[in-house]
Amino acid sequence: MVADNLPAPEQVVSMYKSRNISYVRLFRPDTSVLNALRGSGIGVVLGTLNEDLQRLASDPTFAASWVATNVQPFAGDVQFRYINAGNEVIPGDASTAQQVLPAMQNLESALRSAGVTGVPVTTAVATTVLGASYPPSQGAFSEAAAPVMAPIVSYLSSKGAPLLVNVYPYFAYSGSSGQVALGYALLSSVAGGEATTTTVEDGGVVYTNMFDAIVDAAHAAVEKAGVQDLELVVSETGWPSGGGGEGATVENAAAYNNNVVRHVGGGTPRRSGKPVETYLFAMFNEDQKAEGVERHFGLFQPDMTEVYHVDFTAGSSS
Repeated sequence: MVADNLPAPEQVVSMYKSRNISYVRLFRPDTSVLNALRGSGIGVVLGTLNEDLQRLASDPTFAASWVATNVQPFAGDVQFRYINAGNEVIPGDASTAQQVLPAMQNLESALRSAGVTGVPVTTAVATTVLGASYPPSQGAFSEAAAPVMAPIVSYLSSKGAPLLVNVYPYFAYSGSSGQVALGYALLSSVAGGEATTTTVEDGGVVYTNMFDAIVDAAHAAVEKAGVQDLELVVSETGWPSGGGGEGATVENAAAYNNNVVRHVGGGTPRRSGKPVETYLFAMFNEDQKAEGVERHFGLFQPDMTEVYHVDFTAGSSS
């Protein structure tokens, strides 16, 4: 929503429903959007602003006020799926990272006190929390992230809540100086008109795409932190259709996102058969983002025309 030309929330919700899109992630509370989502049946992941983490962590009354303003008035009509405290603040600045868990705990207490049940509180992390990711079985949190992530994943496990992970093969590909094959990044056996057979073998497990490899590296890191069977939700993934970056074309973006939709219902090698709940970034191209590829992750233009077509009915867990 970092744009000044987006359609009205009611129009967007109607478009979601017409496209069989069943979940939406909001990076921050927005009353007009939440009102438009009333009665829609669309599951909502609602984030807090990173700049609110310090107060959410230190002041339970602020957490209660946040819930009273942004969740409680809508809870009967809006299907909140998760509340995520902060986005990609770990490892980052150590003091900010340390605020994530107490913010989660205060929000969880505030939800409970407000009578809002069944809405897990979590956080969203980038794969920069991983110090090792190759091969996937060697995935581990970095030295900077581990002291923060270990208690977080333990807390999430105790609450039956998932960890949200933002997964971007695009950036690994575009920054690899040709070391990552395009087809491997696109989840495609054919890329650029040529067959691609790139695979990664890892202890008898064969990875045919980077998406699975990244997700399973995060699974391995969580397990090394002492937590088994924690669910991971891919809270962002996508591919830019323009902006001048390496591989940033409409054709590649269409291939990647359609392949993801078809693929995630089957799970990953480490969690075979367990669908990976996945959110595509983003609904619209955003004209107030930084110049370059950041403006071109949208599936739709602000006038609601498609940048390219994504078939949300193609996967078993769309």
